[in-house]
Amino acid sequence: MEKLNDVGVIATEYARKFIDYLPTLIGAIVLLIVGLWIIKLIVKYLKKFFDKKEYDKTLEIFTLNAIRWGLKILLFVLVITQLGIQSASLVAAIGAAGLAIGLALQGSLSNLAGGVLIIVLKPFKIGDWIEAQGTSGSVVEISLFYTKLNTFGNQRVVIPNGELSNNNITNYSFNETRRENLSFGISYDDDLKKAKEVLTNLVKEQKDIVEDPAPQVIVSELGDNSVNFLVRYFAPNSVFWDLHWYMIEEGKIRLEEAGMTIPYPQRDVYLYDQTKMNGTKLKAKSE
Repeated sequence: MEKLNDVGVIATEYARKFIDYLPTLIGAIVLLIVGLWIIKLIVKYLKKFFDKKEYDKTLEIFTLNAIRWGLKILLFVLVITQLGIQSASLVAAIGAAGLAIGLALQGSLSNLAGGVLIIVLKPFKIGDWIEAQGTSGSVVEISLFYTKLNTFGNQRVVIPNGELSNNNITNYSFNETRRENLSFGISYDDDLKKAKEVLTNLVKEQKDIVEDPAPQVIVSELGDNSVNFLVRYFAPNSVFWDLHWYMIEEGKIRLEEAGMTIPYPQRDVYLYDQTKMNGTKLKAKSE
């Protein structure tokens, strides 16, 4: 009976403490719910503000994420304080946890630093076509830790910012135009000036080719099997690839219509008849 009485006393004591603590707990929960709602409201209005001002999309995402997480951390501290935990103890605990997490996540911190550098220095932005880490694609998202690309094959590539910020990046969209270098080969027996005239006329017909700098059609090489022309021009990024494919196809058609021969590699193979002492050689030509 005495044990039952002791259990009852302990249960009553805990119930009384819980009832006394209940207003504090309810206050903390209300603070958390209201705080999250206010943070969501603040971020929503900030997003509308950025959209109206047409700020850089990368900077907008970074700023909104930083404000969102900063406010959430502040709210967490307020809720913990509301529950009665001392601020000094909380700061010490957060510092110790931060040190442990920092040691465990050195790679992630490197990615974080890389993300900040990319956002501040802006080597590229969302929508740019870049080539980095052996991959090329359109930038669809720049977060604090990773950059996401969509490739030609509509595949999603995720590159850590630490590696991205410490290696070479080719940004094909930085300038409004790009230079093309197309190579066409004709036979040594063909009319050199006629071929150059055909390619020059083809270039002049294309309205999308930029006039300044002026396009060039030059003899670039006297190759082993052909005389090679180099067609060089600048074109806007928006039509670059369509023009690239058209010029290759149409260039071949125009040269053939003008009577030019587009050669392919040939070799002379000599066969020796070892059964004859005079070493007579037989010649066979293969293409």
